[in-house]
Amino acid sequence: MTKNYSFVVRPPSSVMNHTDHVKLLRPAIAQQGGAWADFGSGSGAFTLALRELVGADAEIFSIDQDAGRLREQERAFQRMFPNSNVDFLRADFTREMRLPPLDGIVMANALHYFKDKQPVLEHARGFLKPRGVLILVEYNVDAGNMWVPHPLSFETFQKLAPRAGFKEPRLLARAPSNFLREFYSAAARNG
Repeated sequence: MTKNYSFVVRPPSSVMNHTDHVKLLRPAIAQQGGAWADFGSGSGAFTLALRELVGADAEIFSIDQDAGRLREQERAFQRMFPNSNVDFLRADFTREMRLPPLDGIVMANALHYFKDKQPVLEHARGFLKPRGVLILVEYNVDAGNMWVPHPLSFETFQKLAPRAGFKEPRLLARAPSNFLREFYSAAARNG
């Protein structure tokens, strides 16, 4: 039987910060080191949280299509973790990329841009080592809007992940959101 770890990160009126991002990822990261990627990393909030959890010796690939946001991340890393082993890659994570086999992938607020999510998840799984982990952070709803067009609840991810070749995901944490109710984080191992 799979254990579900769930806790509230902040009161609903608050905006998430670095500590909240770390808490959303922490239950899925058992040890430091390894090779990790943040797919659709944006401004790098979860990339920074990942670095705190996996340590300075881990290799991290921060992948986003927006060069400006990647430069913003580089500046944040220089302030918070100046000796980090991070490669900032301007790329579309749904396309072929040259990456080593990964211990884990963080995909935070990126999957909701795709209507057909299964091929995206299958492609991501191809970058993982056997038993590698995908950590998904998403809005916990199935109906979106123009800014979040195709969110998926944890219940929907539970059904989708095995069809994409992952083991059954486990719920890690929930965090209230002023926008679309709440976030959740979940981990799914490469099957």
